Amino acid sequence: MVVFDDERKEKEFVEIKQREEEELIKFLAEKHGLPYANLATIAVENDALQLLPEAEARTAKIALFAINGRKVSAAIFTPNTLEVQAALKKLETAEYQVELYMASTRSLEKVWGHYKELSHAQESYAGTVDMSINAIKEAAKNIKHLLDVVPEIDAVVISKTQNRITRLVEVILGAAIALDASDIHIEPEEKHAKLRFRLDGILHPVTLFDRVTYGMMNSRIKILSGLKLNLKNEAQDGRFSVDLGDTKIEVRTSILPGSYGESIVLRLLDPKSISVPLEDLGMHEVLLDVVEREILKPNGMILTTGPTGSGKTTTLYAFLRKVHVPGVKIITIEDPVEYHLEGITQTQVEVEKKYTFANGLRSALRQDPDVIMVGEIRDAETASIAINASLTGHLVFSTLHTNNAAGTFPRLVDLGVNPKIIVSAITIAMAQRLVRKLCKICREEKPIPEIDEKRIEAVLKTMPKIIPIPQKEKYWTAKGCDKCNNIGYVGRTGVYEAILADSFIEKIVRENPSEREIAAVAAMQGIPNMQQDGILKVLTGVTSLQELERVINLE
Repeated sequence: MVVFDDERKEKEFVEIKQREEEELIKFLAEKHGLPYANLATIAVENDALQLLPEAEARTAKIALFAINGRKVSAAIFTPNTLEVQAALKKLETAEYQVELYMASTRSLEKVWGHYKELSHAQESYAGTVDMSINAIKEAAKNIKHLLDVVPEIDAVVISKTQNRITRLVEVILGAAIALDASDIHIEPEEKHAKLRFRLDGILHPVTLFDRVTYGMMNSRIKILSGLKLNLKNEAQDGRFSVDLGDTKIEVRTSILPGSYGESIVLRLLDPKSISVPLEDLGMHEVLLDVVEREILKPNGMILTTGPTGSGKTTTLYAFLRKVHVPGVKIITIEDPVEYHLEGITQTQVEVEKKYTFANGLRSALRQDPDVIMVGEIRDAETASIAINASLTGHLVFSTLHTNNAAGTFPRLVDLGVNPKIIVSAITIAMAQRLVRKLCKICREEKPIPEIDEKRIEAVLKTMPKIIPIPQKEKYWTAKGCDKCNNIGYVGRTGVYEAILADSFIEKIVRENPSEREIAAVAAMQGIPNMQQDGILKVLTGVTSLQELERVINLE
């Protein structure tokens, strides 16, 4: 009696068909000059898979299975279809180098099966993290304070899902956006890695990661930012964006090698943070009147100075929005372009392509602009061109590295600018710092103690006579509540000083003066300096004396 095992026969038939298909694909791969790949034994990298949506991949019969920096390995069933060419074009447009292989439908199905492991179903493409409006609303709902971040992160870290690292990066980004953090710092140490958020200019610890989790996060962030995964001994800079639906937040990535690994800093460039009207920057009304008058002039140069993170870019963009009216041509040269303004021509410095501030400024002048913004005057060539531009009918905005407004003039002389034309070119030189604003909900009013009263009084004695003193008996200190993450401060405001280039300044600049001598002459203009502006903000409860002293020397 013969017994037929139908199930075994069916299995053998399927195996034969699969072998035949693999042999056919090997033959076709050789015919097309492409390598053959059997993906049955190859680990699929989800970071590569999510560069194309599942529906698009299945239609084109293409499977992305590995990624290394900007190189993506892709398996295809046939190379000549329109759908395949469209998918490859999309990847090339996103600046990915595609390494093509030919594979069977069985191999492709194995890769496509990993789509269910991805953390989100919406389309995700190179250099962009798609986060829906609902996802951000959920983050904002669950994460209102720094203490809320840890449980959210811990829940992802201890999960066993295959996409936990992708999800972890999303949670960290979502939390930072919900808390209005300007930077995310991931810093490896001997036994763990530290996560910190910068809120209102101050770094706050969030949590610690184990070294294994840190390593996988490092790779994920590099992939998102278009950086080299295997490069660990050199600094790298990259970028990607977080799409919130109604707005897009640019993320600048900085990787720096250290003793225990690579330090990662993600700078979040939220368009809303730069869209501060000139009137809301925190300038004293005397200075605001001067600035509004000067930026309406058809030519001249306005310089703002201060250290990194002092709000210079926000100030320059406020100037641009103020003068941006129909009929005015505005060109910017920036390094890099941090925020995009509609209706303004913005260009970015690229040293590798020999497009420097100086070269960019020369090119911009050939476009016949009315207003030019130069991100920074770094060298003699840029300084000379910018000065000449302001003397030939252009309004120029720029920044310079000095500690105060008085230092602007000696710095330009050091860069080789003729002292006789400096004051003719410059209309106003400004300096600024950022101080945190006291939380209006929990700030505490206190009588001023004697030790602080003496320091405040010393500054008030130098106050221009035209500036009224609000009161001198009390000030406010930080306490902390739920509304301010128990920090005591919410948001920041500027502390400013400025020097007008009048005839008195012109006379002294020609004599190679010190900063102190320039400041003494400028005091007659009646514009508060940074110490005086800061003390006025202390006496009106805008900030605390302790916070002011953190950024300004009152001695």
